[in-house]
Amino acid sequence: MSRFVELNHPIHAGQVTYPGIPGPQITDYLSRDDSRGRYAPDTDFQIGRIDLVANTGTYLDTPAHRFEGRGDLTDVPLDRVADLPGLLVDATGERGVGAALLAKALGDGTDLADAAVLVCTGWSRHFGTPAYGAADAPFLARDAVEWLVQRRPALVGIDSVNIDDVADLTRPAHTGLLDAGIYVVEHLADLDRLPLDGFRFSAVPPRIAGMGTFTVRAFAVLP
Repeated sequence: MSRFVELNHPIHAGQVTYPGIPGPQITDYLSRDDSRGRYAPDTDFQIGRIDLVANTGTYLDTPAHRFEGRGDLTDVPLDRVADLPGLLVDATGERGVGAALLAKALGDGTDLADAAVLVCTGWSRHFGTPAYGAADAPFLARDAVEWLVQRRPALVGIDSVNIDDVADLTRPAHTGLLDAGIYVVEHLADLDRLPLDGFRFSAVPPRIAGMGTFTVRAFAVLP
C-alpha cells in the first residue's frame, strides 16, 4: 500500500507565513445557531468564510506572480503539478544552495524533465516563529537556478521562507524559474520525511482567474 505524507503547513486564523503579510481571518458566514431557524429540527449546517492573502501557508507560484500577462492559476496543467516523480535534495545546513550541491545530489546528467525537485533545508522547523523570516534563511543561489532552468523540471519547491535570498530584491530564482515555465512551491514542511527519490509529489491550486499564487495542499505518495 502507498503512504501519504503531508508536506504543507495547516492554515489557521492569524497565521503569519511571510513577515509583513497579514494572517487569515476565519469566521462563520452561516453559524450553526443561525442555521437552525432555516431547517427542520435537529438539522443544522455551518458555512465558513475566510479572508486570505494568496501567499499564505504552503503555496504555488505561477508565471503570472512575477510577469504581467503570463499564465495564471487557470492555466496550470495538472500534469505539471500533480503526481510528479519527486527528487529530494538534502541541503540541510546550507544557506545559498548552489549548482554544485544540486549536481552532486541529483547527478549532472539526470533527466529532470517533468519532475518535482524539492530542496530540503530544514528551515521549516522555524515556521510560525520570528526566526522563520530571518535574514539568514536558506535560498537557491543564482547558479542553481541556471542549472535547473537548463534541465527543465516541472516544479521546484523549498521548505524556507523564500526560494530567493530575501535581501536580493531582483529575485533571481522567481525570475529565472517562472520565466522558464517552472512552477515554484514555497513554505513546504516535513521534507525530511521523504526518501531521496521514488516518491510522487502533488501541489494543486484551485483555478482562480487573475491570480498568480495560491495555497496548496502539497503532499507526497511513498510506495
